[in-house]
Amino acid sequence: MVDSETIEAKISDKKEEFEEKVDEKVEEGKEKFEEKKEKYEERKEKGKNIADNVINDLYRTIDEVKDNLKNMQKSADERYANYKKSTVQTLDVDLVETKDIYYIKAAVPGAEKEDVLIEAGDNDITIETTFKPYIEEFAEDEEAELIASSIKAGRCVKTIRFENSLDLENITAKFANGIVTITIPKLIIPKHKINVE
Repeated sequence: MVDSETIEAKISDKKEEFEEKVDEKVEEGKEKFEEKKEKYEERKEKGKNIADNVINDLYRTIDEVKDNLKNMQKSADERYANYKKSTVQTLDVDLVETKDIYYIKAAVPGAEKEDVLIEAGDNDITIETTFKPYIEEFAEDEEAELIASSIKAGRCVKTIRFENSLDLENITAKFANGIVTITIPKLIIPKHKINVE
C-alpha cells in the first residue's frame, strides 16, 4: 500500500504543477488582454482622430458655405444697386384735369429744388430728378453697409402726354416740402368762322 507521505508528495507536486499551469494561463490571459487592450486603444484613437477630422471638415465646410452665401448676397446687393443706378425709374405723380387747366403734383422727397428739371413740349411735360442713395451719406465710414434699400435712388423721370396742346408761356411750377406742383393751362385755340363764297 502507498503511504500517506507519498500521496501527499504527489498531491503537492500535482498542486504545484496545477498552480504553475494556472499562473501560465493567467499570464497568457494577461498578455492577450494587454494586446487586445492596446489594439482597442489604437482603434479608439484612430476612430477619435477620424471623428475629429470629420467634425473639423464639416465645420470648415459650413463656414465656407456661410462665407460664400454672404459673398453672394453682397454681390447680388451690389449688382442690384448698380442696376438701380443705371435704370431710369419713374416718379410718383397725381394728375387732375379741369376744363381749362391740368394740375400735376409730383413727389420728389429728398431732392433739392435745383435738382428738379421740368421740360414742356406741345402736348407733353417731363419731370426729372436724381435721388442720391442714403448709403452715400456714410461715404467716410468704411464699415457702413447697406442692408436694405427700397427708397428710390438714381435718375427718375416721368413724362406725361396730354390730349390737348399746352399753353407753354403760362405753365408755372412750385416746389415745397419735396413736392412739385405744376399748373398747366390748356392752349385754347379760338374757332374762326369761315365764310363760304
